Amino acid sequence: RLLADLAETSYVAHREVQQALPAISGHGEDTLLEWLRACKVLFLHDREAGKAFIGGSPAVEEVAEEVLPWVRQALAFLQWPGAAKALEAFMRELPVAYGVLGHEGEPRWAERGQTWFARDPDSGLAYFQTPVRALAGRERWRGVEQVMGPAEQLFAARRLSLAIFLPGALKVRNLFGADAILPWAQRGADILQSGRARGEAYFRLESEESLQLLKEQLPGYLAAEHQRLLAMLAAVWFGRALELKEGDWSPEQGRAFVETDGSRLFLPVVFADREEAILSVLHVAGHLACGTYAGPRLQEVFEAAGVPAADIGSRAGVALDALAEGFGEGRHRFQLLFDLAEDLRVDCAINRLVPNHLRRLLALGDSRTPELRSARPYYELARDSLRFALTGEASGANARLLEVLAPLREPDATLVDAWRAAMALERDGGLPPIPGGEAVRAAYLPGRSPNAARPVQAQDEQQAAADAAADRAGGSAGKGEPTAEGGEGEQSGQRAPEDAGPGTAGDVGRGIPQPVRAAGGGQGARRAEERGLPYPEWDYRDRRYKRNWVWVQERRLEESNLSEAERLHARYADALKRLQRAILAQKPTRLAPRPRQFEGDEIDLDAAIRYTVERRAGMAPPARVYRQRRLQRRETAVTLLADLSTSVMQPLPDGEGRVVDRIRAGILLFAESMEMVGDAYCIAGFCSKYRDNVNYFAIKDFDQPLTPEVKGVIGGLTGRLATRMGAAIRHALTRFADAPSRRRLLLILSDGRPEDYDDGGDLRYLHEDTRIAVKEAIDQGVHPFCITVDPGGCDYLPRIFGQGHYLVLDHINSLPRKLPEIYLRLRR
Repeated sequence: RLLADLAETSYVAHREVQQALPAISGHGEDTLLEWLRACKVLFLHDREAGKAFIGGSPAVEEVAEEVLPWVRQALAFLQWPGAAKALEAFMRELPVAYGVLGHEGEPRWAERGQTWFARDPDSGLAYFQTPVRALAGRERWRGVEQVMGPAEQLFAARRLSLAIFLPGALKVRNLFGADAILPWAQRGADILQSGRARGEAYFRLESEESLQLLKEQLPGYLAAEHQRLLAMLAAVWFGRALELKEGDWSPEQGRAFVETDGSRLFLPVVFADREEAILSVLHVAGHLACGTYAGPRLQEVFEAAGVPAADIGSRAGVALDALAEGFGEGRHRFQLLFDLAEDLRVDCAINRLVPNHLRRLLALGDSRTPELRSARPYYELARDSLRFALTGEASGANARLLEVLAPLREPDATLVDAWRAAMALERDGGLPPIPGGEAVRAAYLPGRSPNAARPVQAQDEQQAAADAAADRAGGSAGKGEPTAEGGEGEQSGQRAPEDAGPGTAGDVGRGIPQPVRAAGGGQGARRAEERGLPYPEWDYRDRRYKRNWVWVQERRLEESNLSEAERLHARYADALKRLQRAILAQKPTRLAPRPRQFEGDEIDLDAAIRYTVERRAGMAPPARVYRQRRLQRRETAVTLLADLSTSVMQPLPDGEGRVVDRIRAGILLFAESMEMVGDAYCIAGFCSKYRDNVNYFAIKDFDQPLTPEVKGVIGGLTGRLATRMGAAIRHALTRFADAPSRRRLLLILSDGRPEDYDDGGDLRYLHEDTRIAVKEAIDQGVHPFCITVDPGGCDYLPRIFGQGHYLVLDHINSLPRKLPEIYLRLRR
């Protein structure tokens, strides 16, 4: 009867049930009847969901061995509207769930997903649409718990959907372990609150915030910390400065390589270890020095391949992967063969310059083995080619192929010879086909890179000739001549000197000629200068500094309004006169006595009496019984750092102008007062928009006079953007080097709390970073003091600056008068 009902309902449903019946009928009549009822109910509920259930049943029965448990799990979806797509995904992943999680884990997997669907349908759908193998990883059910535990915490606290959380969380778990998921996701939830688009990009690992956070947690040898060392090594061995830049590699791309565009080297964020970093840079720099990208040779190879080479010499660069396109499905195989041949030629040339280069590459290759079986034949051939280059003996399973590579060991071998060798290897057919993607990347030896990763700029003939001459000039380095490491050829050590620390190069830089020290100049240096100076930022959630997280650009303000400055000067003339009297009272007008000195102009009567009494009491006091008179001098330098965020443009409560008007007046009176005091001072402002755009406006430097131009800039101050105070404080500290003094003060003028567009709505985040920046200032002997017109400043300033190191003004109108007075009190 049930079959007849299905036949009347849908011919398609009846046909698919008939196909699935043999698999289900073996479990007994009762089981078969319940399965048929489920087919009918699910098909009537949603046609596509019913078809997915019926069509997927034979595959599930094959691995489940039982039918009723998963039939009841499928029927549970009927209690939620719109669950059809989730049921389809459930049936698709059900056989895998039994195979990966076992008969104990599968019910937990189904129950967990349906619980999620009950609380949030989008999350439930995302759960079932996520492949079970990806969800479990290598830990089976424990792997599911590793991901879903943080997900449930974040949903309860932040209502964070699985659809947003899961894709990035799985990648983070696979790259850094389960412990990295929760802090990564908590930061993402903060960003999501400030903006949905930015938050979702963070969780997809597409935003800079997410990638930078992950990169800082990557284990291994960080390229940015040792970029100077790597640049110097390349300059020492190849005789020319190379620009090293950070590439566009991101963690989810898997294995990282050094790449080149024919003139610059692009480094990944992290290498597996120091040895791989050095060999990788030397290898790719060797391609530039040994003519891989010489225009005439590229032209010859493209002509031999029958590929149009009109783009050689163009600004767009040459796409080397075009050489392999003619091989169709075998293009990955040919690209590997061509790179293997050219890499061998280049590494042999490098070995004539750099002692033991081939041995180091071989040792690194022997220490690792690719996990993917399809990559191993190519990896082993590349490793055998290094042994062949060192010994000259072709042996083993690859002996025939190694003989083809023999001409590449010669000093006069070129890119064209590598092309011919690759064609010969392709015709030999001794290597199996290889799929693309990760298998191709795994086939490269550590220290080598795909040569077609980027379009390259072809070198002209003159440059190619110069590189060849440099190659020949260094060709005898391996024959006993002194090398840049201080050894003689093969007798020198295999490893470069250890790094002296982040950003240093140990002893490598000794004896390098002056032109080499210009590495990083030119266009690349200008781009770095435009980005500004990097500073760390404190993340209280992880209790660590995020290295090079904030970038400060020092700029000059173009706005100027001298007439406004003159108006303010006239308006506050009476206040300035009062300040002048107070300043004159502080300035020393006579010689100040210095008591209890070993020598001086007169006897210090009190000290002499104490000295006599102590001597008669049997003590041995120092003979400090004189008084000196000296002119008392103060050695004080002060920086006034003003918050120029958008909020200073708001109107005053009394309707007489804006907050910025009082800030302009306060800064102007402060400057006039400082001119009378005679202390060294500078004035600056700051604002920000995201962590990589913190603007520091130098209004007046320590050694700059108070000119009408400076007054005009003060009169034209306006507000913009947000308040990343910690970064501004750190940059202001560096400016005190321009005015060495015994006492250093940092006056911070603000109208609100530290915050920025990318703080994720976490008010405490930038508060804590500013607090740490204040501690850094104190450690450097600088005394910070904050003056704010924010009525709520008492809520957060005590924690940031400490009691007694801040002042909340009751009224903004008192700022012009209070600002100089506060400084005069602090300098006493």
